[in-house]
Amino acid sequence: MKSKNEVISCLSAPLCICDSTLGFGEQAAGAVFSNIEKYRIAQLLDDAGVPQIEAGNPALGTEEKKAVRHIAHMGLDASIMAWNRADIEDVNASIECEVDSVTIALQASNIQIENVLKKDHEWVLDKVYEATDYAAQHGMYISVVAEDASRADLGFLIDFAKVAREAGANRFGYEDSLGVDDPFTCNERIRMIKQISGLDIEIIAHNDFGMATANTLSAAKAGARFARTTTMGLGPRAGCAPLEETAMTAKHMLGMDTGIDTTKLRAVAESVSAASGFQIWPTKPVIGTKCFAQEAGILNNPECTEPYDPAEVGMERSLVIGKHSVRNTIVAAMSEMGIELSRDEAEQLLGMVRRASMMMHRSLSQRELFLLYEDMMSGNNTFDDDIPAQQPAQ
Repeated sequence: MKSKNEVISCLSAPLCICDSTLGFGEQAAGAVFSNIEKYRIAQLLDDAGVPQIEAGNPALGTEEKKAVRHIAHMGLDASIMAWNRADIEDVNASIECEVDSVTIALQASNIQIENVLKKDHEWVLDKVYEATDYAAQHGMYISVVAEDASRADLGFLIDFAKVAREAGANRFGYEDSLGVDDPFTCNERIRMIKQISGLDIEIIAHNDFGMATANTLSAAKAGARFARTTTMGLGPRAGCAPLEETAMTAKHMLGMDTGIDTTKLRAVAESVSAASGFQIWPTKPVIGTKCFAQEAGILNNPECTEPYDPAEVGMERSLVIGKHSVRNTIVAAMSEMGIELSRDEAEQLLGMVRRASMMMHRSLSQRELFLLYEDMMSGNNTFDDDIPAQQPAQ
């Protein structure tokens, strides 16, 4: 268990990622991780340089508590956090697991306060103060999270953050629980909360409208220094901000260092995919197998057709042979097989490739490309449309 000062030292990057694959990620419909899978995922996240791992909610039961406690004792470099409601009993369950950090969360929007909690603003602030103060007295690093913050009154969110700060919180979490925020509004609200509360801000974005990564970047531009993510964006409903997208967009679009070793993110995703049963979609940004597949483009100048080197994420570029291929694609693909084509041969073979691809409604394998090449060189009519129809027998 790290001290609070050691946790703070872990979280020194310009943009710190707290990964919640073991928390929010397991809330994806149908996903259930065994404890041994959780330990493996935690180790891989740590190997990738994730500075803080949310290991789960100990109040959910014995098995969850066992898993959180085990991860807290794995000797990882990352800070280990547990999720809690704003309730002293929840905090006690986390303390018993010997984690070094806790999330203390409570609803902040009027619609949820009135219809879910059936309480008022004063009750919410009292509960936040009580649980946060209790965790602070036990030496915990604390993130206080306002759930459904995107639908909450801005003035109340500022009061929420001020109470959290007074009680000993280290940061304030703005959770867009239903994914209804947009980057412009998110930026304005977080900028205001940070300016008035004086607390570090964490963005927790959900993806119901496909805006989770955009909202996370927008929040970071507004001064949020923390982002909570999940591998592959797994999470309830449409999911959360993906770890891999957040790390890469922060690096390339904002010039912000997260300390993440992006070459290891594909390995993390493979482990999470196996544990959850959710496949890695081939065109999934950053980690999809087809992210660097080129069917058309300038192959000898990849900087013209790729936003970053695939080696940054442990991937490799590949050639796709099909309808949209160009002559250079054919020349490069045949060269890989040790065959050098003349310009005319490449043009002829390209025409055959395009025709075959359209007829089969797919791209071609290298073997199929080679067979077309053999047909071309032998003069064999692959498409047999020039062969006269056979006369019926008399």
